[in-house]
Amino acid sequence: MIIYYFIIAIALIGSLFFTRSKILHHILLMLFNALQWGLTVYAYLHLNREELSYFIPDGAAMIMLLVLAVLSSASSYHSAGYLEYHHRHHTTPHRAKSIYYAAFCLLIVAQTGAFLSSHIGVTWVFVELTTFAATVLIYHERTEYAIEAAWKYLFVCSVALAFSFIGILLLSIAAQEAATINLTYSSLIHNAVAFNPFWLKLAFLFVLIGYSAKMGLFPMHTVCVDAHTVAPPPISAFISTTLMNVGFMAIFRFYSVIAPTSIATWANYILLVAGILSVFVAVVYLIRVRHFKRMFAYSSLENMGIVAIGLGTGGIGYYAAFLHLIFHSFTKAGMFYQIQQVYRIFNNYLIRRTGGYFHYYNSGAIIMLLLFVCITAMPPSGLFVSEFMILKAMAEKGYFMLLILLLVLLTFSVWALGKNFFRLIFSPPYGNVPEEKIKPAESLSQWALLGMVFYLGIYPPVELVNLIHAAIITLPH
Repeated sequence: MIIYYFIIAIALIGSLFFTRSKILHHILLMLFNALQWGLTVYAYLHLNREELSYFIPDGAAMIMLLVLAVLSSASSYHSAGYLEYHHRHHTTPHRAKSIYYAAFCLLIVAQTGAFLSSHIGVTWVFVELTTFAATVLIYHERTEYAIEAAWKYLFVCSVALAFSFIGILLLSIAAQEAATINLTYSSLIHNAVAFNPFWLKLAFLFVLIGYSAKMGLFPMHTVCVDAHTVAPPPISAFISTTLMNVGFMAIFRFYSVIAPTSIATWANYILLVAGILSVFVAVVYLIRVRHFKRMFAYSSLENMGIVAIGLGTGGIGYYAAFLHLIFHSFTKAGMFYQIQQVYRIFNNYLIRRTGGYFHYYNSGAIIMLLLFVCITAMPPSGLFVSEFMILKAMAEKGYFMLLILLLVLLTFSVWALGKNFFRLIFSPPYGNVPEEKIKPAESLSQWALLGMVFYLGIYPPVELVNLIHAAIITLPH
């Protein structure tokens, strides 16, 4: 099935690129989403069955595929609305829509391959492919800032992935010394205890630094911030959710290899340091941020830091890290979809030039309030559940000083986010407001995503719980 998925997906991407018909674009996009959902259902029905020698839909991949399928459909819908609005108000080449849709679907295919890959080298190839597809989408509006952000994203991500490639080479040296040449994850996990710890440490550092550009984690986080700010909102939603999940999965797969080895404790400390530094940097910038999309970008950095802390803490933190990724993906995507509608009313993303959102769009203002509750991990949102689990895991492991520092940073984060959210919703607007009417039906996707964040946090389905347990089954508890 996976080979047919790639073949059909490439055919649809080619068709999207060459056609100029709006109707055909929408039909082809619906067919692509049907294909994506078809693969997701197939993968769930064939868990842990290897295909093409390099692809296995295991528990971790299945979780990410489900999130990707949901957000692919939602982003497709909002992309159509964004392109229609942008076409009415800006002069862009006629082929721009075709390039946008083709690159968008290529990004989804690349992420799918990265999630399903069972070979460390194949994972790297698909992660690199996401860089090229995302760069095209970041450049879509063809402004001076878009050109700068696109080139920066391409250059920094390429350099970062070169670091990851060096890490893979170092790992292969360790594997060869242990008389194995198989670089599939299952083989590496089975043989890792025989690898030289020196090569493993070097490899982990290079892989972590490299893939942190995709996960949006310190120290290579800056490229994602600029990309979020400049990219079209539906693409920003992708970069800050499913594409960050790609970075996490690449790091998680490698971490699973070294978890049974003698350097596991050392790797945990590295993840804890990277996580707390990510949260610290995010909070510093959140306090002074002036742009909504940039604020959301730093919020993503904060949440990826929390995920890294959960992974580094271990125990229930493993489970909570996956749960946090799911809830963050749905919440952050809803924020970017809604900010697209905020822009249509106020004609800018600057926080000080907005206000009185309740007056202009009641449904959107309520959604923003609920999104604030979710992103700040207030009960009863799902992010409260996952964040509480991570804090509990830190207390159980005795990381009390780190726990106190994290709580202080999160307190400042809530204050900074609340100040800007409430400025948008309740304060009088700055100057004249162009005010475009938004239909409440356009926010249905955000209601659906919010519903999942609240429901899954309170009543997680047994199937989801089993998938998370399957994803972390090889990790020490």
